[in-house]
Amino acid sequence: MTVAKQDVRPLAERARAASRVLANAPTQQKDEALRGMARHLRAAAPAILAASAEDVAAARAAGKNAAFLDRLLLDAPRVAAMARAVEALAGLKDPVGEVTETWKRPNGLQVRKVRLPLGVVLMIYEARPNVTSDAAALCLKSGNAALLRGGSEAARTNAAIAHALTQALKEAGLPEHALQLVSTGERESLLELLKLEGLIDLCIPRGGEGLIRFVVENARIPVVKHYQGVCHVYAHADADLEMATRITLNAKASRPGVCNAAECLLVDRAIAEHFLPEVGRALADQGVELRGCPTTVGVLSRAGVPVKPAAEDDYGREFLDLILAVRVVKDLDAALAHIGRYGSEHTEAIVTGDAQAAARFTREVQASAVLWNASTRFNDGGELGLGAEIGISTSRLHAFGPMGLRELTSQKYIVHGQGQVR
Repeated sequence: MTVAKQDVRPLAERARAASRVLANAPTQQKDEALRGMARHLRAAAPAILAASAEDVAAARAAGKNAAFLDRLLLDAPRVAAMARAVEALAGLKDPVGEVTETWKRPNGLQVRKVRLPLGVVLMIYEARPNVTSDAAALCLKSGNAALLRGGSEAARTNAAIAHALTQALKEAGLPEHALQLVSTGERESLLELLKLEGLIDLCIPRGGEGLIRFVVENARIPVVKHYQGVCHVYAHADADLEMATRITLNAKASRPGVCNAAECLLVDRAIAEHFLPEVGRALADQGVELRGCPTTVGVLSRAGVPVKPAAEDDYGREFLDLILAVRVVKDLDAALAHIGRYGSEHTEAIVTGDAQAAARFTREVQASAVLWNASTRFNDGGELGLGAEIGISTSRLHAFGPMGLRELTSQKYIVHGQGQVR
């Protein structure tokens, strides 16, 4: 349901009440609701696609770029994938009630650490309508109520998705207020939500750096931060050139507008003359604009591959578009230094046949996911076996990397005694 500005506090209060029910809901009931959500998404696909077409047409008329439109668009395969992701959660282990550690104290006290839901999760996101179903399903399985504030550009699509999901909640006997859409029209409503300590337990913003900084600067509730996805692919001196080309192409061009897309290619000087023309042509064929260091410009120009000189601020920049910064580096030390200066601790990849170089890279690089001989696009909850993800955290508290079911729980201590006193 969509609510007006004056309803924000009652909205959170209803979510808090629903969260108490969800926290104690049996796994079987939650899984029944998830399977129902998947069924309703499939049944509502025509309405969802019609709403998406309207949203995309409006965004195109407003002059939004191709990467933005790609994030906004839902087609039949994407709706089907959303349904599968929701359904898959029903097959995953319920984290609520999981005992993670046990021990006995010298005085005989038995201590257990047990997972419990966070409570109420506020999602703030932009033109990513698939987040509506992912977030709702993950929160449900982990026993949390969800407040979802999507971007105005996807308002019609989000409403159609939420309507389908809410039907499944009611059919399973769970509170419909476990999932609520928040109006996108009033910034004052957002500011009020961000100050509702005691009613909202965690805020997860997904979108551009400006949105996330606005949330962090105005929130009185905990916030999972993810400012940028400045991801690198480093082609090491021992790289298989065909593999490095394939990985770079996927990391940059498969979906350039997402946070785990590569924004910079680092090429070891030892292979630059051979590798750069090969990877450059492949990227150019996919419409990627290359911005290179002087060495890169020289090599690619001689090979007849289009390239522009890179400005200093092209390194460390999240383009979210078919643009890639390229730099030739002396060796592994130089690659590590570049990533340490310009990376955003999101995703970093090395392509190499040298196991010692890979071990050093994966050990020394500080990022939520570090990959060896694989695309940066694998830093994703579904691809890593977590089910759908609610976001990727680049802050180290309380989660680092893709946030799945376990990352939407906390832990409490349960202590069993036989009359001990201190």
